[in-house]
Amino acid sequence: MPVLSIIACGMLEDELAHVLSEDREIKQLIVVENRNNFGFLRKLRSENCTPRTVPLDRVPMLLKPGFSPDFKTILKLFLPFSFLGKIHEKIESKAGNKINVVANLMRPGLHSDLELLKSEVYKNVREMATFSDGILIFYGTCGHVLGKLEEDFAGLGCPLFFMKDKDGEIIEDCISAALGGNDAYAGAMLACRGKGTIYLTPMWASSWKNLEKGSGSRDLSYRYLKNPRYCLAAKIETGLSYESDFHKNVQEFALCFGMKIIDLKGSAEIAEESYIAAKRNTLINL
Repeated sequence: MPVLSIIACGMLEDELAHVLSEDREIKQLIVVENRNNFGFLRKLRSENCTPRTVPLDRVPMLLKPGFSPDFKTILKLFLPFSFLGKIHEKIESKAGNKINVVANLMRPGLHSDLELLKSEVYKNVREMATFSDGILIFYGTCGHVLGKLEEDFAGLGCPLFFMKDKDGEIIEDCISAALGGNDAYAGAMLACRGKGTIYLTPMWASSWKNLEKGSGSRDLSYRYLKNPRYCLAAKIETGLSYESDFHKNVQEFALCFGMKIIDLKGSAEIAEESYIAAKRNTLINL
């Protein structure tokens, strides 16, 4: 059974829960056990999607196939013999489009230290490639620190897939994903030109307090956000309703920093299409 692994930004938790809970062709969903995924698991279960959870080093044990790769290789050599050919056909027909998915949600605050973010993502790519037929990087380029992943892992032997917009460009970050791509993000910034703007997805709005406390990033610093040039809080409606207090959280943020709220229309389209493309290519590449 093919395995698609996903290394995901914690700020894309809603989008990941959405695409996985909607997929009825997942044979087995495994979520890597860590301290970052309690909310993610709650959202999956709210959609009647109940994954298995294990530490990363135990994932391969849950993926052991009924037939080893060596057996399948030998079997293919003897396909001209009608009896073994029929066995192979039955194995393939039963598999169909089913796929195993392993989801590894990273800590949301990693972006405050881009070198640490790069180190963690690279480390997990190497480890998950050992049991994966494809890996979807559920991140943007994040300040371009992840922009050379494909180049750096060219000899990995496990294809990497990325979140891309309609122009085929890897998205810049989670805000770009929510707004519909890099051009849409640039357009939103152009529309707000001259006014400092903080963009809030449901996950950002629900997480900013905790991130500020545990981060040295100026992006989350009260002093930084109190700067008068930041006057707009852009509320991005993604169409996902996992965070029931979204409006309240945005209001609290805007009040805290003296900002005016503006509404921007977003969607989960990039997440959906990127997941479908990664899944399709994983199946094709087998």
